[in-house]
Amino acid sequence: MNPLSFASGIVPEFGPVDTIEAAAAGGFDMVGLWVEPADWTAQTTREARVALAASGLPLLDVEVVWLKPDSLDDDHRKVIDVGAELGARNVLCVSSDPDHSRTAARLAMLCEHAAPAGIRVALEFGVFTQVKSLARALSILDAVAHPARALLLDPIHLDRSGTTLAQVAAIDPALLPYAQFCDAPAERPDPDDFAAVIEDAIDLREQCGEGALPLAALYHALPPGIPLSIELRSKALREAFPHPALRAAQVAAATRAWLEQLA
Repeated sequence: MNPLSFASGIVPEFGPVDTIEAAAAGGFDMVGLWVEPADWTAQTTREARVALAASGLPLLDVEVVWLKPDSLDDDHRKVIDVGAELGARNVLCVSSDPDHSRTAARLAMLCEHAAPAGIRVALEFGVFTQVKSLARALSILDAVAHPARALLLDPIHLDRSGTTLAQVAAIDPALLPYAQFCDAPAERPDPDDFAAVIEDAIDLREQCGEGALPLAALYHALPPGIPLSIELRSKALREAFPHPALRAAQVAAATRAWLEQLA
């Protein structure tokens, strides 16, 4: 079975130590952390390092480097530096910059910064960003042309952007060090309604097998055995399971039960 990583988005109201401890309590194989550059201190790094060591969990990714026309490259590099100190394998990146050439140039810079630590810079596309399609993401990554570049797939963004399973299957596996996973309702928000798109992404995701996405076919289109970051941002889960460890256990059990059905 693919290694399962506990994405920070499952517990957005909690900090890094609580996230790590919830992932361990829930029986996940790996964990991901949200790094807010303005709030993250050397003490935060020390506490996260201790929690990771106690849990024994590898750090799959840190997030998020969000490229904007006015965002600071120093902040982006800090996310990578935190990841490097904690042993992260990937850093998640999205872009709200309409200048795709500038996005590619900044991604190339981030790859140069991340590569010495063995970190991949994974570009995520979706209708909530300025990289709205798989084709656009691949075009940007081609322009980056750095071995540390990567692509991050998220089932809800694949569906909402109209990406086909054939397109997913045609992706170079070398670009996919991991993938996000979740289910979602069939109803797609209006792509021009930004508030509805964001609500769809951060509140309405569903457990694997409980929604309408073609998850089984998508799973088989991915490279075998890659880690799956369970990106289950769900208002219903947050309300039903306010304790992070209980929420983690619920998500892990449902995800593994769904995966076992595919075997």
